[in-house]
Amino acid sequence: MNTEQQHLFSNADLKKLLVPLVVEQILNSLMGTADTMMVSNVGSAAISAVSLVDSINILVIQAFYALAAGGTIICSQYIGQKNLKNAQEAAKQLILAVTFISVAVTAVCLMMRNPLLSLIFGEVEADVMEASRIYFFYTSLSFPFIALYDAGSSVFRAQENTKLPMTISVISNGLNIAGNAILIWGFHMGVAGAALATLLSRVFCAVVVMICLHRPGKRITVRGLWKTKPDGKKIKLILKLGIPSGIENGMFQFGKLAIQSTVSTLGTVAIAAQAMTNILEGLNGIAGIGIGIGLMTVVGECVGAGRDDEAIYYVKKLTKIAEVVVLCSCILVFALTKPITVLGGMEEESAKMCIYMMGWITVVKPLVWTMSFIPGYGLRAAGDVKFSMVVSCLSMWLCRVLLCVFLCRKMGFGPIAVWIGMFTDWTIRGIVFAVRFHSRKWLRHKVV
Repeated sequence: MNTEQQHLFSNADLKKLLVPLVVEQILNSLMGTADTMMVSNVGSAAISAVSLVDSINILVIQAFYALAAGGTIICSQYIGQKNLKNAQEAAKQLILAVTFISVAVTAVCLMMRNPLLSLIFGEVEADVMEASRIYFFYTSLSFPFIALYDAGSSVFRAQENTKLPMTISVISNGLNIAGNAILIWGFHMGVAGAALATLLSRVFCAVVVMICLHRPGKRITVRGLWKTKPDGKKIKLILKLGIPSGIENGMFQFGKLAIQSTVSTLGTVAIAAQAMTNILEGLNGIAGIGIGIGLMTVVGECVGAGRDDEAIYYVKKLTKIAEVVVLCSCILVFALTKPITVLGGMEEESAKMCIYMMGWITVVKPLVWTMSFIPGYGLRAAGDVKFSMVVSCLSMWLCRVLLCVFLCRKMGFGPIAVWIGMFTDWTIRGIVFAVRFHSRKWLRHKVV
């Protein structure tokens, strides 16, 4: 294994796989930032409501994404084995499973909408709660569609086709922004307009990705789905990989909700500052996340083909690439922070608070973030999902949540306490994942 030609993926293959993923993630975040800026012009109550409700929405969406990631791992490992029949069957079972689960979740969210919001956010201002109820209603309706899109795009990524999901996502985000402009500014629908635009864009994503999966000429196609009977064995395998990742993501979001609940007691200024900081912090790490998502496909195929040495090689290589990308992203986003707060129409006090927190993030994130996230994608792709789940959940609650709540409520630190907890979490998790990676225990799992 001394030359590039001996590797399972050439540099050209990696570029073809990773670039669309990175572009998709960046554009999604930019569109999200533009979306928030448009909503923020409606008023502080509107942006606070969107921020609070999105804490719940992200929890649900991340659970769907985790199930889809389980499908990616299975399909990519079958492709590595050159077992396309089982890869196609796994894709069908993934779509059946996420459809049933997402419809059930939507029904529960719609029925429990008011008590759920009251339980989580407590005694927030009346106008914020009313806007939250409206936003949550429309976004709950979109859950089945985003779940179907995640499942469909994961099947394409398992085939190393990341360009199509990128294209669909970019068009969808463009439609979302256009819809926001028309519904918020043209029809003056406020938060309802933003939520409705999101719903329609997600319907578009789901319909298009399902049509593309139905077309022949690919290694994995999904045809005759309505005639497909549930396969308990394959669904169980998908859930076995997806549920630990879903729990991990769920605990992460529950932790964010606990933190958000604490921040919400600090007033509208702090909520708005934290909301914008969350968006910008997500933006400066999103390209790295794209590389991590691509790493799952790469490691999955390597492990499926029985080439463990290749899996190790690519985890190291893509982690180094991600570190460079994250460093550049942090510098760029910090340079844009002040203009974004101005364009977003933020109040002066909220803007200053946001810029202060982004300064600390820009210094600390390049030092510890990459090792806490990127190798974990490789470990999960090899089937080492339970270890990742346990480590991430413990570090989240012990470092991020409890430390944040203590510093904020007892020591009076304000919203910067969120990021002190975050930095501690990233550091400890990165150390543990590094030890796990070098132990090679993550390669002892058998998925398919």
